[in-house]
Amino acid sequence: MQLRNQVEWALHCSAVLAGVPPGRFLPARALAEFHGVPQAYLSKALQALARAGIVEGTLGPAGGYRLAKPPAAISFLDVVEAVEGRASTFACAEIRRNNPCASPAHPPTGPCAIARVMWEADEAWRARLAAVSLADLGATLAAELPAELRDGIAAWVADRT
Repeated sequence: MQLRNQVEWALHCSAVLAGVPPGRFLPARALAEFHGVPQAYLSKALQALARAGIVEGTLGPAGGYRLAKPPAAISFLDVVEAVEGRASTFACAEIRRNNPCASPAHPPTGPCAIARVMWEADEAWRARLAAVSLADLGATLAAELPAELRDGIAAWVADRT
């Protein structure tokens, strides 16, 4: 499975937006500059987040984006599904029905063992993503990033909101 680049971008932007001061917005161009990605493509990811209710945007000179809910209420799964959709990562095409050795008297019934394993793996992956919020990410970053870097990012965001 390979997720689109926009998933990574949306997760990183959501993490940055978690630091936007209350009542302020961070422009898409600033998020694109911060991450070194094309604004046009990043805007699509931000629009997907807005449609999902994860971020809210506003137009105008002070326009941009901010989180629509507290970081603790936004999971990694919320962001991934906003960009990629909610469909399972595995689609069973029932190719076992093409088996030339299968007997018409004993047709396959129910989902095959392969589909069951793949669907269980998809559920486990989604459960893990659902268990990590943007607030959890913030706590991890607070513990891992040097204070100087954290302070620099906060100042950079504040200057652009």
